[in-house]
Amino acid sequence: MQRVCFLLKVRQDRLAEYRERHAAVWPEMLEALSATGWHNYSLFLRDDGLLVGYLETEDFAAARAGMEAADVNARWQAEMAPFFESLDGARPDEAMKPLTEVFHLA
Repeated sequence: MQRVCFLLKVRQDRLAEYRERHAAVWPEMLEALSATGWHNYSLFLRDDGLLVGYLETEDFAAARAGMEAADVNARWQAEMAPFFESLDGARPDEAMKPLTEVFHLA
């Protein structure tokens, strides 16, 4: 099982709405994530907008490809893109760059 962690930056003026949106993620989005191999997926948000994402998956490339093919993902990413800083034209899911794990205590 791969453990994947990534960072993104939520705009300060959108923090409250970002939290609200994630308190009510669309059921079809949740189903798509599960069906494509995203497990133990968590998002942590700091008050300055730093977003830390963590998930476990058998194959991150395959999990990303599965979501890329899901219609609901395109709709979700289009709605979420304005919440983020520094996407440089990428969708939020495309801007996820996994961090290198340097230590793990099992």
